[in-house]
Amino acid sequence: MSIGVVSPLRQRMIEDMTARQLGPHSQRSHIYSCKRFAAFLKRSPDTANVEDIRRFQLYLAETGTSICNRNRIMTGLRFLFRVTLRRLDLAAEIYHLREPQKIPQVISRDEARRLLAVANSLRTRLLLSLAYGCGLRASEVVRLKVKHIDSAQNIIRIEQAKGRKDRNVMLSPETLGLLRQWWKERPSRRDAATPQQERWLFPGKRPGKPMTTRQLARLFHEAVDAAGIRKNVTLHVLRHSFATHLLERGTDIRIIQALLETASYCPRTLDRGQGSLSVSPALRGGGCDQAAIEPLRLGSGRHRASRRIACSIAGVDVAGGGGAFGIAPRATFSS
Repeated sequence: MSIGVVSPLRQRMIEDMTARQLGPHSQRSHIYSCKRFAAFLKRSPDTANVEDIRRFQLYLAETGTSICNRNRIMTGLRFLFRVTLRRLDLAAEIYHLREPQKIPQVISRDEARRLLAVANSLRTRLLLSLAYGCGLRASEVVRLKVKHIDSAQNIIRIEQAKGRKDRNVMLSPETLGLLRQWWKERPSRRDAATPQQERWLFPGKRPGKPMTTRQLARLFHEAVDAAGIRKNVTLHVLRHSFATHLLERGTDIRIIQALLETASYCPRTLDRGQGSLSVSPALRGGGCDQAAIEPLRLGSGRHRASRRIACSIAGVDVAGGGGAFGIAPRATFSS
């Protein structure tokens, strides 16, 4: 499992992961886990025994490795022993710990306004507006292309995000205007030969590649400091705040789920199904648009319903469409 030379064991594990269509991030994580186990053993992992597995898990606990990282490391080892080495006896010795349930950190609406107001450039303001105003993950923001902006329907199409899922999120006229301004200022010398629909909205320093999530996180923390926010927050707090602020304004939890494409904000329990959340009537605002919720639940017309409800909550009139921006699919980006 050395760095310079790919050993036969590592190559076979990579082939097994590729055959099962594991993503690049998962593959890197599993390889790192096996390399760390090999460093602990000081020999190849295929020579490990039950006692080695026990000692390694004890070592992780004694060295203060977090529960999240312990589970991630052991997941990689389980793949190695169960799939690549076919050592089910060793895979059975691996256990995972239950992670503590924590309430997500959020910022207030006033703090969100301050954060956007102090953005020192148009690009930074647009990036943060997309993360907060659309509930996007950092990886989804940086990987946006021209073809993903649909001004005719006032939506942004997110393709193959976490869990290999597609979804549509609303696009407000304010964000539309920022996108139009940014397109005029966006540097285009590095991708002039790229078809317009395939160009990254936020190109990175490497030709043909988008900006990295690390760059986006750096811009976010600079804005947090400038806004005087003293909370210990990360960029993902904007996604949590997006969901929380919608919930506080009375949006039904099922609509928020459709916008975020996640079930984590409404987990299934023994006393209720997955379609509702136990919150106070005052917080829920006394009801919601059942006609819009039904297609969300059934999966038919989900993006139209979620766009209509979310935009109405934000005070956005979408009846007239957004064709003036000219970023509809297979259209040009300029107005």
